[in-house]
Amino acid sequence: MGRVVLPGLIDAHVHLREPGGEQKEEIASGTAAALAGGIVAVLDMPNNTPPVVDGAGLERKAALMRARARCDWGLFVGAGDAAQPGPEEARRAAGLKLYLTPTFGPLRIESLGALLAIFRRWPAGRPIAVHAEGLAMAIPIGLAQLTGRRVHLCHVARADEIALVRAAKEQGAPVTCEVTPHHLFLTRQDEARLGAYGHMKPTLGEQRDVDALWANLDVVDLVASDHAPHTCAEKDGSSPPPGVPGVETMLPLLLDAVQAGRLSLERVVQLLHEGPLRVYGLGAPAARVEVELGGPWTVCGRALHSKCGWTPFEGRLVQGRVLRVDLRGQTVFRDGQVLAEPGFGRAISYQSSAVSS
Repeated sequence: MGRVVLPGLIDAHVHLREPGGEQKEEIASGTAAALAGGIVAVLDMPNNTPPVVDGAGLERKAALMRARARCDWGLFVGAGDAAQPGPEEARRAAGLKLYLTPTFGPLRIESLGALLAIFRRWPAGRPIAVHAEGLAMAIPIGLAQLTGRRVHLCHVARADEIALVRAAKEQGAPVTCEVTPHHLFLTRQDEARLGAYGHMKPTLGEQRDVDALWANLDVVDLVASDHAPHTCAEKDGSSPPPGVPGVETMLPLLLDAVQAGRLSLERVVQLLHEGPLRVYGLGAPAARVEVELGGPWTVCGRALHSKCGWTPFEGRLVQGRVLRVDLRGQTVFRDGQVLAEPGFGRAISYQSSAVSS
């Protein structure tokens, strides 16, 4: 197929780690990795140190992004038992992020009363993104139906979970969902090979789970990387944290799937451009992404732009790569070089979101 031009692609789930985790990733390095991966805008999660749970926290983090981001950006605000953002924060955030299942970071909701209050307080026109695994996934789906709030289910990873999403959508529940590249392309067999470098939340599934995600990709609204880098020293330590980098490898992996006949280029655009715009009510970035289909090319962690310097896809052959990215009329990536300076990125605009697929 040669060279193809795509619209501005968005990664709706990243952890840039700054502030509080700069040894893992910095805003400048993480957004450089995004541009090198054909991503012109990212939505950054709130589980920083300190966590972003109110207007003051959003402004502090936005100031860092304005100074250091190379691509466009949006921010999530988080909630916990003692932190309940509302309409003021909703006007300034891409969405609200809730953690109902243990993962990396300080945010977690333990109280049903607090969860109900959060759903009632958060405006109906803005999405609530939820980390919920297994049995816990039924909770936000039920609350979406009871309260009319729009719920987005992050990193769906299991056959039973995607079946539940399909059933909820068929019943008209106001829910959307995402899957990650590592859950589409890796299994527990890979985790056994990778060790701590294949440890993430949700953990990798069996082959039947991967097959179910691909078979039900028609009910998936977007693919997001859940870019969650840690240092090699942390991964090699006695208590390795969960998470893997992925913002730079997401598009090449999906392009490889296009070459293999598993999905179309049109579906890639739906999952990385149209889906994020619709789910989060985002303004479309003025951008173009030129990619090449052919190869093969080898994924190499040392050649990636993320500060952590590794990837769970080390040595994988892919048949797609990013050649050039233009954002707002300026070439920001070309032939392996990130050309955008820190501070070039702009805050992406938010509108009311819609959940219809």
